[in-house]
Amino acid sequence: MGEIITIGLDLAKHVFQVHGFDEHGNVVVRKPLRRGAVVKFFAELVPCRVGIEACSSAHYWARELTALGHTVKLMPPAYVKPYVKRGKNDAADAEAICEAVMRPTMRFVPVKSAEQQANAMIYKVRELLVRQRTQLINALRSHLAEMGIVAAKGVGKVDDLVAIVRDENDSRLPPPARQALEELVRQIAALDARIDPLQEGIISQVGSSEAGRRLMSIPGVGPIIAGALLAMVPDPGGFRSARHFATWLGFAPRQKSSGGKQRLGSISKQGNRYLRSLLILGAANILRRRGKASTSPWLAALRGRRPFKVVAVALAHKIARIVWALMVKGGSYRAAAPAAAQG
Repeated sequence: MGEIITIGLDLAKHVFQVHGFDEHGNVVVRKPLRRGAVVKFFAELVPCRVGIEACSSAHYWARELTALGHTVKLMPPAYVKPYVKRGKNDAADAEAICEAVMRPTMRFVPVKSAEQQANAMIYKVRELLVRQRTQLINALRSHLAEMGIVAAKGVGKVDDLVAIVRDENDSRLPPPARQALEELVRQIAALDARIDPLQEGIISQVGSSEAGRRLMSIPGVGPIIAGALLAMVPDPGGFRSARHFATWLGFAPRQKSSGGKQRLGSISKQGNRYLRSLLILGAANILRRRGKASTSPWLAALRGRRPFKVVAVALAHKIARIVWALMVKGGSYRAAAPAAAQG
């Protein structure tokens, strides 16, 4: 039996699967491992290359195995799937991981530290709370609309609806309906009390960071976007160019090209959906805030021929490229100088 040089590790909650090759490509080990036996198994091995699919617990196991002297490579699951020969089970997945990690053109995911993961959790928790608050607000709006009570769009206009629910003298709302909707109002207020401290902490942290201040110099990038970028993109230098970074965020168009004919579709929507949505929201705020006369000629021309959301995505794509340049090369955003007037 040869020495193990490459292992594919299929992660799970309780029972993991191991598949190992020697230097000649022969299968040396193929067996399941209980969670408690994983560290002991790898501690007894000569340091080797370990491939793991990038999932929720992959970064933790990558840190644990790296501490034992192994070289751990994380791979996107979509890049491993083509190596699964047939069927779907843990043994087949581990074998596919072992084969994929040996490919010279495979792309790998940087391993995050515990601190980087902790920083990202703040934004994930805030996103969850904001999403729950939005669901409650939509429910409140829809129930009041059944009674003919409506308010303008926006979170700031919800206070008008809350005042109606709390006003016992408002005869438009029957007592049973008021009793039910008061529960929604209390939950919205409770979520506001939880979201505000998180948001204040993010603003304070980003404001005290030199990298955060540089990112916030970009139009459309506020404290939340800047902080999320710093927390969720720990190694921007891992992208070869701004175009690769924007592609990772899902801003590149889908390609269906063949026979030398290029066919481009809508954006791929791959990569980090949360960051992409934040950048699009920031771009949309720019478009709403500025008039056509104050925008760049490129943006003004684009707004004249394309729908609002398409323009927002295009602007977010441009902002993503600027973000990469500032994160990798340093410096702050400098607006393009206006063209000299012709005499």
